[in-house]
Amino acid sequence: MAMTTATSGSGVRVDAEKIHTLEIRREVMIEASAETAFAALLEELGPGSVMPDGKAFPMKIEPWPGGRWFRDLGEAGGHTYGHLWGHVQVIKAPTLLELIGPMPMSFAAINHVQYRIKPEGKGVLLTLVHKALGTLSQDLLDGMPEGWEHGMKRIKEVAEGKAGKGR
Repeated sequence: MAMTTATSGSGVRVDAEKIHTLEIRREVMIEASAETAFAALLEELGPGSVMPDGKAFPMKIEPWPGGRWFRDLGEAGGHTYGHLWGHVQVIKAPTLLELIGPMPMSFAAINHVQYRIKPEGKGVLLTLVHKALGTLSQDLLDGMPEGWEHGMKRIKEVAEGKAGKGR
């Protein structure tokens, strides 16, 4: 990532990094009702979140417009710790959830994630669209698709487990 530095006439230093965009689309068929799939989505985005290596990664999601999606890291020395990932922009249970915010990025970036659930055949089609804009590193651009793929598989596993269709 190229960095340029300039000083304005007022003596303010400006560091400009290249702005990148990201767009990821994923779909997965789930053998469950829309209600069950939506509950599994909220579980995976919340307390049931698991990393690809199997390590628990509990999050909190407040499922209402403006609700926070965040990592609560507890308290130490009288201070709370955590990481805001985003806010609920749109929620229309059980068919639509949109999140907006920094996601796991602690740098200049904005993200929009949309989950759409549509009845199809004997189940539902879950579609994810993630769009981002910011000073995105190549490591992040390379790793995000794998992370979303894992999350979609987890939602499918949780939903089908709840519906009695799990393997």
